[in-house]
Amino acid sequence: MKGIVLAGGAGTRLHPLTVAVSKQLLPVYDKPMVYYPLSVLMLAGIRDILLISTPRDIPLFKHLLGDGAQLGISLSYAEQPAPKGIAEAFLIGEDFISDTPVGLILGDNIFYGRGLVDKLYEGARLRDGAMIFAYYVRSPERYGVVELNAEGQIASLEEKPTLPKSNYAVPGLYFYGPDVVDMTKTLRPSARDELEITDLNLAYLKEGRLRVSVLSRGLAWLDTGTNRGLMEAGQFVQVIEERQSLKIACLEEIAWRNGWIGAAEIEKACGRMGASAYADYLREFLAREVRE
Repeated sequence: MKGIVLAGGAGTRLHPLTVAVSKQLLPVYDKPMVYYPLSVLMLAGIRDILLISTPRDIPLFKHLLGDGAQLGISLSYAEQPAPKGIAEAFLIGEDFISDTPVGLILGDNIFYGRGLVDKLYEGARLRDGAMIFAYYVRSPERYGVVELNAEGQIASLEEKPTLPKSNYAVPGLYFYGPDVVDMTKTLRPSARDELEITDLNLAYLKEGRLRVSVLSRGLAWLDTGTNRGLMEAGQFVQVIEERQSLKIACLEEIAWRNGWIGAAEIEKACGRMGASAYADYLREFLAREVRE
């Protein structure tokens, strides 16, 4: 399976912070926001990844992440000149996707907690149809909302309904079979002239090929698209990392544990990170792993 990180958009809800830089390059405590969605795809075992962003911001992402070789992955880039909807990512990435299944994650979504890797592996095993997730929230009207029946199957799916039929929001993480490009080409732009991801999921639902996996109470989903959300996400990461002395979304650590890189790559990363706390963590991690 291949993966896409959609890191485009103007980030207007975060202005003036995002006037000069992509919101996905803003810090979430101790690392750039884009590290978090990228880490999710890596935790799913996905190594071939396309990052989609604006023409202005792609050079900055390239400067930060390069071609991914230092992480044992293949990272490529594509432009989304204007925000035309989440589902447009599949048209932009048509050649990249080719005839393989693909996972898509939004660049401002953070996932952390118990059972996450199992859920990711479940999605990464998908070979046909589509898979979305459901997460219980207090204010579902801000999101796509999925209603479940007594058997835990999808009863309805709506985009930002005024009167939600459930409290289950659909987070920005999706898995699709290799026909996703063809399915996207059947969509018509919405009233706001965008290709809506909910419309794509409804097309799969109509064919009986959309399934849902409920994220448990022990798993956190954070949306960093607002000032408050960005601040709370940073505080969340800080509390977890300082309490456990383990980092969330440490890309080099994930690559090591996946067997994609070795000690030499970790040491090089330490050199690039200089005297930062991130570099100190990698040095301690490497020393601990070598001892064990």
